[in-house]
Amino acid sequence: MATQMTSARRGIATDEMKQVAKDEDVSLDWLIPKIARGSIIIPSNNVRPQKIHNVGIGKGLKTKVNVNIGTSTLNVNLNEEIEKAKVAIKYHADTMMDLSDGGDVKKIRQTLMDNAPITFGTVPIYEAYNYGVEVHKNPLNLTEDDYIKAFENNAKDGVDYTTVHCGITKDIAKRILKVQRYGGVVSKGGTITAAWMLKHDKENPYITHYDYMMEIAKKYDVTFSLGDALRPGSILDSHDELQVQEMINISQLTKRAHENDIQVMVEGPGHVPLNEVAANVRLAKSLIGDVPYYVLGPLVTDIASGHDHIASAIGAAVSASEGVDLLCYLTPSEHLALPNAEEVKAGLIAYRIAAHAGDLVKMRDKAIKWDMEMTEARRTLDWEKQLALSIDPEEAAKIHSRTGQHPGNNVPCTMCGGACVYMMLPQQKKYDKENENLQQID
Repeated sequence: MATQMTSARRGIATDEMKQVAKDEDVSLDWLIPKIARGSIIIPSNNVRPQKIHNVGIGKGLKTKVNVNIGTSTLNVNLNEEIEKAKVAIKYHADTMMDLSDGGDVKKIRQTLMDNAPITFGTVPIYEAYNYGVEVHKNPLNLTEDDYIKAFENNAKDGVDYTTVHCGITKDIAKRILKVQRYGGVVSKGGTITAAWMLKHDKENPYITHYDYMMEIAKKYDVTFSLGDALRPGSILDSHDELQVQEMINISQLTKRAHENDIQVMVEGPGHVPLNEVAANVRLAKSLIGDVPYYVLGPLVTDIASGHDHIASAIGAAVSASEGVDLLCYLTPSEHLALPNAEEVKAGLIAYRIAAHAGDLVKMRDKAIKWDMEMTEARRTLDWEKQLALSIDPEEAAKIHSRTGQHPGNNVPCTMCGGACVYMMLPQQKKYDKENENLQQID
């Protein structure tokens, strides 16, 4: 079966392309060439058993938001993960990743896919790690075949995209401890792979067997999300030689994948000080081209424990405005614990705001329509419409209806009461758009 990229290069519009064109209000003539050259992707495994709502990710499309859920070795509760998945769907996540590395990871993955009819990603090395612990009693006793088998298992289960840590080489792994890094290497997949290479003195299996992985990816149309194993885990480590060298390697692997009609997006940091966020996006795009760029945050400070969804949403908004295509959310529990359902919601809402803020910069004419509607509703004291247009209508309604609020429309809220600007100067409520001035009210 052809990949989305193969179809696009043949000028064939798939059902998934038609859905994306409709959602994004673009023509197929505009969309198909961009998929053909890899600047837009539609992750969509061709054996996925669930019917899902596919999204497009890439240049000229709305910024998308990913939600991470999944078990850990210290907390395995499938019901909790199902609840998180349902919360993510309710509050409009675009994609979801299962990062489970504890428990029956195959069952967890399949169950979450059943409960999340959206684009779904995984990190296969977590399944390999889990297998190493369960079978070999030591994850560093994994074989190269274990690495590749885990990737193949995810593809066969219908996963739409997979994070694969292909950019970290044995040479880089040997330099990790020689390079001054305040935060060290904080990617779990990157650390597992680096430790394995150093123990066995072998090259990264994802590099050694990249050709075979491309065969699997092409067979199932699995999108490669080329992982940032060496992303900075502290703003002090931003853009060091390890991070940049990995990005150069990934740019080369991206070209090889495109030569085989495989869709690719590239992952980015991490922890980046505010003044380097825009530069990071520009550097990445200069290396990888118009390939979709997928960033975690980035966090612009390291001291926001308990509020890292806010610290990272700041970096996410700047990244989106500079051209990042997919934002991976952080929750308030980042660096502290596995998130619960409420923290999943908090992180997702923060990132949807960041994504829209970015879209107001890079695709203003389309994105601004939402803000224009909200402005009109506020000026006319149309509370019903204001609440409906809010990014979290339930929370907005709960706050608005607190003690002292008069019900209905055309009334002030308790913030200003009788001093409401639209009550004190009611002429403002009538606006002549054609003549761009206020209409006087008798």
